[in-house]
Amino acid sequence: MKAHKTKFALLLTILMTLVLSGCMYPADEKATKENPYEDQVETIQKAVDTYKESSGGLLPIKTRDLETDRYIKYPIEFSKIVPAYTEKIPSNAYENGGIFQYILIDVEENPTVKLVDLRIAERIRELNLRRQINGSLPFKEAVGENVYEIDYEKMGFKSPLMVDSPYSNVQLPIVVSGDGNFYVDYSIELNKILSEKKPDVKKGDDIRYLLEQDNLVVPAYSLPYTVNEDNEPVFVGNIKSR
Repeated sequence: MKAHKTKFALLLTILMTLVLSGCMYPADEKATKENPYEDQVETIQKAVDTYKESSGGLLPIKTRDLETDRYIKYPIEFSKIVPAYTEKIPSNAYENGGIFQYILIDVEENPTVKLVDLRIAERIRELNLRRQINGSLPFKEAVGENVYEIDYEKMGFKSPLMVDSPYSNVQLPIVVSGDGNFYVDYSIELNKILSEKKPDVKKGDDIRYLLEQDNLVVPAYSLPYTVNEDNEPVFVGNIKSR
């Protein structure tokens, strides 16, 4: 009887281990798809640099329209660097089932690998689909020059749609420009940097660089910001990009 109990306990332990392993694996796998790993970005940066050197200055990027926003304008074409310059596509890359698109910024002076959080793009697509169904887009109060809040109730939503910030645990609102395009409002994050770090910024400059310079993820799907007289972030129209 004692041997039987021991055998049963052993089988129960094995079963529990298998169950726990099965529960933990999806979470671990999810983490590899949703975390902006610095080492993976560094690996792709080295591959890009090597490719550029061996190709006479060319970059491994896809072709986009010249009017495309600079944060999504130069997506990396992995087929040009994998496996010749790096072993594999990063686990968190969109092409490998992840949530990030690998892009280049500052392509003229210093091509730098950064990430775009594509969950934001999905949220904007959701709004565009609802607008197509409704046939119109209700605007609310202006929050900047030709930038408005969205009347979600008239669009058929029970509550405003938000996006998780790629920089902290806050949620960011979405705004709409006068031409009907949706953008993420990064004012909360910019205001935090301005008030806490007090960087030297000038009125008229696009201050979105404050978000990209110390982070792997860029503020994609956004409008330019500058500062007002109170050193607060405000939407602007045609301004210089840094």
